Amino acid sequence: MKLFDLTGKTALVTGSSRGLGRGIAEGLADAGARVVLNGVDPDRLAEAAAEMTAKGHEVLTACFSVTDEASVLKAFEGFDATATQIDILVNNAGIQHRQPMLELSTADWQRVIDTNLTAAFVCGREAARRMVERGAGKIINIGSLTSDLARATVAPYTVAKGGIKMLTKAMAAEWGEKGVQANAIGPGYMATDMNEALMSNPDFDKWVKARTPARRWGQPEELQGAAVFLASRASDYVNGQLIFVDGGMISVL
Repeated sequence: MKLFDLTGKTALVTGSSRGLGRGIAEGLADAGARVVLNGVDPDRLAEAAAEMTAKGHEVLTACFSVTDEASVLKAFEGFDATATQIDILVNNAGIQHRQPMLELSTADWQRVIDTNLTAAFVCGREAARRMVERGAGKIINIGSLTSDLARATVAPYTVAKGGIKMLTKAMAAEWGEKGVQANAIGPGYMATDMNEALMSNPDFDKWVKARTPARRWGQPEELQGAAVFLASRASDYVNGQLIFVDGGMISVL
């Protein structure tokens, strides 16, 4: 199990005060990593950090918006100034916007693209600049079922997550020879705050359970195994891949 040990590593997980990001951060911390929680709400970040610290984890916080490039640059400069070496980056921050394309404004389109795709590029670029210098690093981008499949009324999310798949491959192509591995996780329908409205809709809930071989929604902690694998030495020869954690949904008709 030493291959999966993250002791001595520091992981920055964007959008990690709750939801999937929090679940992933907990998993990396359980594997021994020091975790940097990120979000835009300082109170929520402090609460999450206190809860994880109470479990014995080493936790830092970094309050900045991933869509504000200047803030991202400042955050990484702050890491440099405090000798906080980001060994693992998880690009998790994301939003959803459900609306038919014929009614979709360009502003709402751009907001989803900026948060779900462009931010992953900017954060990934800044992390990789340091990783390449050291000759080692792990980047984990969070994709989706919509990295491969489309669904009506979520066009900007679908396009962004499809872009995450190809961004991951581009990162692998450019940084692989420098000792940096970039991979992605594609969650299925997960029981999170962002999906609360869908879960409470009886018809949609029934559809998800019928469509998924596991016959249930996934839980955020069920991403931990894939995240720890992709963050650890166990995946040193895995690069540019998208691993679906979806209860089997994408594999069946």
